[in-house]
Amino acid sequence: MTDAVDKFLDQWAKERPDLDVSPMAVIGRLSRACRLVEREVKGYFTSEGMEPWEFDVLATLLRSGPPYTLGPKDLVATTMVGSAALTNRVDRLVNRNLVTREVDPENRRKLLISLTPEGLELANRMAEGHVANEHRVLEGLDAADREELSRLLRKLLESLGDTS
Repeated sequence: MTDAVDKFLDQWAKERPDLDVSPMAVIGRLSRACRLVEREVKGYFTSEGMEPWEFDVLATLLRSGPPYTLGPKDLVATTMVGSAALTNRVDRLVNRNLVTREVDPENRRKLLISLTPEGLELANRMAEGHVANEHRVLEGLDAADREELSRLLRKLLESLGDTS
């Protein structure tokens, strides 16, 4: 079985047999897989009337555990967006009554962002649907394949400096 990347590699081999293009096999497939997976993930969220970034913020608060509250710095660190973008996103979620933004009673210079009951219900429902969609996207791989791919991607990410 071949994929689109195999065609590109064959073309390179004919045109530049002196050039080791083996990294293109990995990078090309990673790039194409990212685009295709992103399309599938975005499609799920769109079908639910939600933007992926909205779920990202809600899921980050949900993962933090009760009381489902974080400060802006913690949200910025885990959502990987800048503080200005986060402010805009939180504003939009506040307007939808999915999160609240309040002054920290223990430190009036700090803000706290919390899931509302509606936000908590939506975050839980969307998490279930999102995970089901991810299972569907990966159904071409068995459990051992997924584990091996995850291990290799973790190794690549660590080598690129993406550590916790």
